[in-house]
Amino acid sequence: MLLAACGTDEAKEESNAEGESGETNYGKAVDYTITGIEPGAGITVTTEKAIEEYDNLSGWELEQSSTAAMVTELEEAISSESPIVVTGWNPHWMFAKFANLKYLEDPKGIYGDVEIIKTLARKGLKEDKPNAYKLIDQFEWSVEDMEGIMYEASESGKEVAEVAKQWVEDNPDKTKPWTEGVEDVDGVEIELVSTPWDSERASANVVAEVLRQKGFHVTITPVDVAVMFEAVANGDGDATLAAWLPATHKDFYEKFKDDFVDLGANLEGAKIGLVVPDYMDIESIEDLPAK
Repeated sequence: MLLAACGTDEAKEESNAEGESGETNYGKAVDYTITGIEPGAGITVTTEKAIEEYDNLSGWELEQSSTAAMVTELEEAISSESPIVVTGWNPHWMFAKFANLKYLEDPKGIYGDVEIIKTLARKGLKEDKPNAYKLIDQFEWSVEDMEGIMYEASESGKEVAEVAKQWVEDNPDKTKPWTEGVEDVDGVEIELVSTPWDSERASANVVAEVLRQKGFHVTITPVDVAVMFEAVANGDGDATLAAWLPATHKDFYEKFKDDFVDLGANLEGAKIGLVVPDYMDIESIEDLPAK
């Protein structure tokens, strides 16, 4: 009798998530919840805007926790082919781990189009530490490079810093252009300010390792996004490699843009948005039903 009751309850839950046509109501299936990451993150702020802008997301909530918790929930959902909606971005190793992820179309353009990650330097860095400025200005790499480091760290259990150091050793052809015209120094101090996510850990540690090979003493300071922009603008940090534009960090960039030097993109092809497994039969944010 107990087993029969459980089975009935499960069937009822499944039917409750289906509309009259038999199609899955993905809103009910995920309890009208988007699984997100840390409060204050660029994609968290943008997703809060998306919930406000899309009428069909009325009644939806953004579950804020941590990147690790979000990925854990995603993995559990995929293992049972259950519906889930998460905040996602490239570069991220989850796209290397899970081949069946897709971005939902964003007709209102809340998440922007393809993004770039920019390097920003404090005013006066070029005059104070010209060789560090030159190397940082010349740094650029690909989404695949960054995701490779992130995925290796995730799969091996090694620290991102350790994997990044090995990547530098294994890819002299890719790092050589960064050091062209850069002279060796003796212990000049450089502080890179970054966010505490694996993507930014990868870029910061790669550049830090190359700087160290040129004789710099490098400190990497992980902080909240708002603090990162403020630190470079105030001169408390020398540079950041982690400014996502034009959408993700737009508000922070606009607030401080007159107080730092924009060195341009160090990575192209970044992207943020709402992500679902491809076994979910939806293609757009507008396919998600209001509560």
